[in-house]
Amino acid sequence: MSLKNAALLALIGTILLTVLIAASFISTLLGVMRGLMAAMTLLTSAVQLFTSITVLVFFYVFHRAQP
Repeated sequence: MSLKNAALLALIGTILLTVLIAASFISTLLGVMRGLMAAMTLLTSAVQLFTSITVLVFFYVFHRAQP
């Protein structure tokens, strides 16, 4: 397996994970807006979403940089 293929596989996995975390963030946001969840859970979910998007961007740039 070449480095470019490994980067593509990591990118695909990170895309799937980011979609899952984004759905969780939306669910948490709706729960906080309805008063069913504590506001602190929204902060945790936002940090997870930001981290996931950051890793996604990293793998995208890394994949594009491979010859």
